[in-house]
Amino acid sequence: MRTLRQRHAVTELLESVDIRIDGDRPWDIRVHDPRFFDRVLAEGALGFGESYMDGWWDCAALDQCLERIFRARLDQMARRNRELMLLALKARLTNRQSRRRAFEVGRRHYDIGNDLYRAMLDPWLQYTCAYWGEGDDLAAAQERKLELICRKLQLEPGMKVLDLGCGWGGFAAYAARRHGVQVLGVTVAEQQVKLGRELWRDDAVELRLCDYREVDGVFDRVVAIGLLEHVGYKNYRTFFQVVHDRLAPDGVALVHTIGGNRSMRHANPWIDRYIFPNGMLPSITQVGAATENLLVIEDLHNIGPHYDPTLMAWHRRFEAAWPSLRDRYGERFRRMWNFYLLSCAGGFRARNTQLWQFVLTRLGRPQPDCRVC
Repeated sequence: MRTLRQRHAVTELLESVDIRIDGDRPWDIRVHDPRFFDRVLAEGALGFGESYMDGWWDCAALDQCLERIFRARLDQMARRNRELMLLALKARLTNRQSRRRAFEVGRRHYDIGNDLYRAMLDPWLQYTCAYWGEGDDLAAAQERKLELICRKLQLEPGMKVLDLGCGWGGFAAYAARRHGVQVLGVTVAEQQVKLGRELWRDDAVELRLCDYREVDGVFDRVVAIGLLEHVGYKNYRTFFQVVHDRLAPDGVALVHTIGGNRSMRHANPWIDRYIFPNGMLPSITQVGAATENLLVIEDLHNIGPHYDPTLMAWHRRFEAAWPSLRDRYGERFRRMWNFYLLSCAGGFRARNTQLWQFVLTRLGRPQPDCRVC
């Protein structure tokens, strides 16, 4: 009887956003294990994602299914479940993005295998939102993003650039090759440094394994592409203080980050457990407070709609490469990675999440020309 009640509750909830249980449309859910209903009601987003990983349900178009859920904010239906309450408590009592914890996301996400990322990403190994133009493939769209950032930074030959959270060093190599600058990149992922040093060893690029708070020196330009999502709300001010302190008085900085529509102190519990430990998305309010009386926000550009096609391109490349990855990663990982990529695509398509590029300067500097979009 209890299972029937749980099934009815979940069925009614999903039907409110035009998702049917065992329907025949691409975004409908086919349930293989009746425990799915109780798990979703009890655990919310965590149970929804874990039960997919466990094979308890399937969906032919998971991105379309999640888009409907996000657009109606059904992902917030169990906001007071135990996992969310625990995450909120941890966020209040501890600094989950402290220097001691900073390398955890490197070990658990970015170091899982360069073979995976090389198969999924473009030649510059850009693991952030591309900037799409008509007729672009993934490689062209990522080059368009890299050039957009270089133009916003107004790079000139001989400049010294600091790349905070540099990943595999793709931006650093692009900027060095195309614009004649020297780049120091820092990341907390050991395998990123190892591969990046192999790929770009002939370029004016230095990659270091260290936390963004450990960098010294002054640079003409500072860039952070996809780092702020790992900084944590307790450290936003510290992050922007680092940007300020590393930036020359007449310099320009750019921060490229996923952002949320509301201020949060924790991430989606499934994403936190399986994809980006200790991560969280900043809001406009949080960025504004963290830069107040420290840096001038010269330009704010939202390219969030470009992330949906980026994620879908990654997913196609991942699926195409799966036969060569299967033996190392296994079927549960495949389901986890598919859920990650396609749920994020659905979130951006529903405008649940954004991608912002902030151009910043130190107080008192003349305004740079930001009309490059």
